[in-house]
Amino acid sequence: MVEERYIFNQQGKEIKRGEVTWKSPSNIALVKYWGKKQNQIPANPSISFTLNNCHTLTTVKYEQAAEPSFMVFVDGKREEGFEPKIATFFKRIAQYVPFVNALKLEIHTKNTFPHSSGIASSASGLSALALCVVSIEKALTPSMKASYFKEKASFLARLGSGSACRSIYPELVVWGDNKSFEGSSDIVAVPFKGAHQVFKDFQDTILLVDKGQKVVSSTVGHNLMHNHPFSEQRFAQAHDNMERLKLALEEGDLKTFTKIVESEALTLHAMMMTSNPYFILMKPNTLNIIEKVWEYREKHQLNLTITLDAGANVHLLYPKNEAEQAMQLIKGTLVDFCENKGYICDEVGIGSEEIVN
Repeated sequence: MVEERYIFNQQGKEIKRGEVTWKSPSNIALVKYWGKKQNQIPANPSISFTLNNCHTLTTVKYEQAAEPSFMVFVDGKREEGFEPKIATFFKRIAQYVPFVNALKLEIHTKNTFPHSSGIASSASGLSALALCVVSIEKALTPSMKASYFKEKASFLARLGSGSACRSIYPELVVWGDNKSFEGSSDIVAVPFKGAHQVFKDFQDTILLVDKGQKVVSSTVGHNLMHNHPFSEQRFAQAHDNMERLKLALEEGDLKTFTKIVESEALTLHAMMMTSNPYFILMKPNTLNIIEKVWEYREKHQLNLTITLDAGANVHLLYPKNEAEQAMQLIKGTLVDFCENKGYICDEVGIGSEEIVN
C-alpha cells in the first residue's frame, strides 16, 4: 500500500551538493512492539520513553550523480557490513523520496552506546538517517511545514526499523493504532502529551549485562510471531495494557506504571522463550539484577521499575526524586552483575535535533 501523502512531487529540481547532520535518540518501549505485518506495520501498538544520552549522530554528505551510490562510515571507518541494511532501507523509501536514486551519499554515523546489545541502535540510527533524507527533501521544498517534516521522518524511519519511528519525538511516544490514543497510527508515531509531570524527567539507568552481539536479531524475533501459539492473546494484551498505562501516565500512578511495564518486559521475553524455534536473550545476571531491584524496592518502598528490550541489559526506570536511592543500589550492588561494571545513566529526552555546523 502506497501512502500518497508522503510521496515527494518536486521531481526535476536540481539537487545541490550539501551536508546535513541529525542527532536522534534511542527509546525504550514501555508497552512492547513484537511482531509485524507487511510494510513494517506493527502487530500491536506500543508506547515508549524517548531517551537523551543514548543517541546516534549521523552526517550525510550528498551530491547529484550520474551513477548513484552510498558508503557507510561508523566512527570514521568504512563499514560495508552495515550497507545491505541501508540498501534495503533506501529501496523501501525510494517511492517516497525518489531523489535518493540520483545521489552519491556518504553516511557518517556514531553511537554513544554499544551496538546490537539490547539498546535500540536501529531506532536511533535509522531515525537519524531518515531525518537527514527529509532534510534533503526540505532543501528542495523550502515551504515544508515543521509538523510535516517530523511526520514524514517518522514515516520513513518506520520503513527502516519499526521502533525508529518513535525516536523522532520527545518524551512519551505512541506508535500503532489504539482506540485510547487519539490520532494514533500504524504508519507514523505520535507524541503523547497528557502525561503527569512525574514522568517528564523520569530516569533510565541501563545496566550493561552483556555488550556483545545478540544471538538472535530483533528482525528474526519479530518474524517468529507469525505462527506463535500465543500471538493473538499477546496482541490483545498489548491493547489492554496501552489503555491501562494511559490512565497511569495521566494520573501519575507509579504503582500501576510499574506493574504494567514490568509485565510487558517479562511477556516480551516469554514470547521469545515460547516461539519455534525458541531462544533466550536474558543472561543469569539479568535475573540477578531483577531480583535485587525487587528486593530493594520492597525494603525501601520505592518506585523502581525494570524493563528489558530485546537483549540481556536491564533498564532501571525511576522518578528523579528517587535518584539518590537508586544510585546507591546501582553502585553498591547492581554493578557487580554488569559487564566490566558498566552502566549508562540516561533520562527522558527532547527527541531528535538537527546539528547545524
